[in-house]
Amino acid sequence: MATHAAVRAALEARLEELTRRGAEIESDLSNPGSSDWSENAVESEDDEVLSGVGRVTKDEIQEIRLALNQIETGHYGTCTACGEKISQERLAVLPYATKCIRCA
Repeated sequence: MATHAAVRAALEARLEELTRRGAEIESDLSNPGSSDWSENAVESEDDEVLSGVGRVTKDEIQEIRLALNQIETGHYGTCTACGEKISQERLAVLPYATKCIRCA
């Protein structure tokens, strides 16, 4: 298993990347659409996709912040639902997991 310091560094790097991506999405979504009706329809579809990606990005940011908080408080690797340890395999794949497989 990676040390908590290594996990923290990886999570902080991912958080920085997602924060940057989220800001880019917000910026793209705030740009006014084309005045051409058909072009505007395509842009609207693109905006729906971007909005969905933005929601997923915000959710992942929240999960990473929770995991970082758990590292700070000494609860990293413990399921927030049942209190059991989260498997090392799960944490290796999803280092910001806050629930064990059974509770997820």
